[in-house]
Amino acid sequence: MTHFRQRPGTKSAIRELKTPIPDITTFDAIVKSLILANPLECTSYMKKRTHPPIEKVRQLYTTKFVYENGDGERVGTGQDTYDTVEGYLYGIASVITNMANLAAHGGRAKHTSDADLFSILLKCHDPNGEIYFLSLSRQRVTVASYNDDAIRRRVEKWADGVPALA
Repeated sequence: MTHFRQRPGTKSAIRELKTPIPDITTFDAIVKSLILANPLECTSYMKKRTHPPIEKVRQLYTTKFVYENGDGERVGTGQDTYDTVEGYLYGIASVITNMANLAAHGGRAKHTSDADLFSILLKCHDPNGEIYFLSLSRQRVTVASYNDDAIRRRVEKWADGVPALA
């Protein structure tokens, strides 16, 4: 049987957040600020095509719902996953107002925003030439596939300066 072997040189580090990021607006603002302000000092690079300094690789936004009857009793649950913030926001409105769905569940949909999940995977190109990945979710920040510890320190410094990532 073949065993997994650790590859030399690549590292990863995780920061578990003390409190989850409160909502999609805060999460999206963190991501947009990171990409636009580029506090990690990432650089664009060429590999078959020109890549931006920080590039979105994958995003997932999951909404969760509880269906309640007229007496406030739970009669069902549901969830939907979207690949954009806009899809997430429109999806919530769509589920809450979908009369056929509400009739099928026998109750009104209540969006349970505290249970929603957000995550994004970003590919970053360090000035030293390394490509590494930064993953953000409501509960944690992960930096992965890096060799130079200066990358982790730079990510830590950035995260320390973002109140929602403390």
